[in-house]
Amino acid sequence: MSPRNQNIRPVRKAENRWRIYPVGTMRVPVDIFASEALISVMDTETIHQLTTAASLPGVAGSVICMPDAHSGYGFPIGCVAGFCAGKEGIISAGGVGYDIGCGVRTLLTDIPAAEVYARRGEIADALFRAIPAGLKGSSHLSLNAEEIKQILHEGAAWAVRNGMGEKEDLWHTEENGCVAGADAAQVSTEARQRLTGQLGTLGSGNHYLEIQIVDSIHDTAAAAHFGLAENQIAISIHSGSRGTGHQIATDYIKAMQNALPDGHPAPDPSLAYAPLTSDLGRRYLAAMKAGRNCALANRQTIAHMVRKTFLRLFPSCRITQLYDVSHNTCNEEHHVIEGQSRRLFVHRKGATRALPSGHAALGPLFDATGQPVLVGGSMGTASWILCAARGAEASMYSANHGAGRLLSRAQARKRQQPRSLMDALKHAGISVRTHSPQLLAEEAPLAYKDVDHVTDTACATGIARKVARLRPLICIKG
Repeated sequence: MSPRNQNIRPVRKAENRWRIYPVGTMRVPVDIFASEALISVMDTETIHQLTTAASLPGVAGSVICMPDAHSGYGFPIGCVAGFCAGKEGIISAGGVGYDIGCGVRTLLTDIPAAEVYARRGEIADALFRAIPAGLKGSSHLSLNAEEIKQILHEGAAWAVRNGMGEKEDLWHTEENGCVAGADAAQVSTEARQRLTGQLGTLGSGNHYLEIQIVDSIHDTAAAAHFGLAENQIAISIHSGSRGTGHQIATDYIKAMQNALPDGHPAPDPSLAYAPLTSDLGRRYLAAMKAGRNCALANRQTIAHMVRKTFLRLFPSCRITQLYDVSHNTCNEEHHVIEGQSRRLFVHRKGATRALPSGHAALGPLFDATGQPVLVGGSMGTASWILCAARGAEASMYSANHGAGRLLSRAQARKRQQPRSLMDALKHAGISVRTHSPQLLAEEAPLAYKDVDHVTDTACATGIARKVARLRPLICIKG
């Protein structure tokens, strides 16, 4: 019996910890990191998608649900699941998502906050002119076929090699800015062509460029290691692989739906899959990695244009990178399952990898603190910088990526008038620039859960620790 046909509710295991035990076709349980308040607003579609993910072949341990989870396509947003590396394991394009490699990059500046306040409108206008945004936002960069291939193979390293950034940026980027194993040959011509005119663009939806101020420090030692201080001006970029990643997902979701093994139907068409050992599975893995490199190169290029803009306005300023982390990925990793170390392919959709201090894959740069975890909020509230904690072992070394939607985009448009939203943000001291006030309403604060409560919940479970809270001053939207 399909889990959809059963009245399934999570059972409390501990404070902020819940479990859905296997029923019907579920192969493993679902472990949910959430407060009682967050559980109370979790919709039935999210529950269904979690239990469907737990019904896939080769799934190991348990399916993990982050406190910011909400329904999506395939996996819900905020879902983590690991699959066995052997012949029983699978990979699902719907378990990674359409915006492959979408993530957040945070830059730190030495610009006095008073100067940013005084020139807020000028800064907002300059960034809005410099950074293409929106569905029709077109890049200033012209790329030929060979350059596109290089970007898909090299990621952010390509941008740095071509003068767009500094080598230190790569040290402060997940995978050092380049995901190994990418193969542009597995990316369709249409997907590659969609990168033309899109490298260095924000896109639309929940993507943004924010100028922020650090309004509180919660871990002084970690903040000092990260280079954070109260009243510091920071810059956060939330974007992904644009049309290229979307087309990769579209191509392979369709291919997986058409090539499911005989006698092994997907529990839901949105979670069509391919065996990891199959030709289709290997090709998607290589294409997905190329999509991740596209996203890393995109954020690197945007960061370069942001730096150029600030240097024109503040010629003596210094801008360094804190970190860049993606949250729609699949990684080959080792995890302890029922007391045994196992090689898994971990799908994270709307969740970031969170490696604590001492983890073998972390590297020396953040070993003293744990990996930075960048949690994006809605444009009218706040964002958080966390660091991974040892409790993340229980979440397959994963943490939440944001606040999580509370209302659908259609519901938000019905409840929020664009003009009143713009007025409210202006009254709150936030300068917003957008190509579409109508679409801005979809991203109104009322459409999202309380990011402070979501962050409190994540940290209370032990998967991360608070380092700093950031408040928006300027927001550029598509």
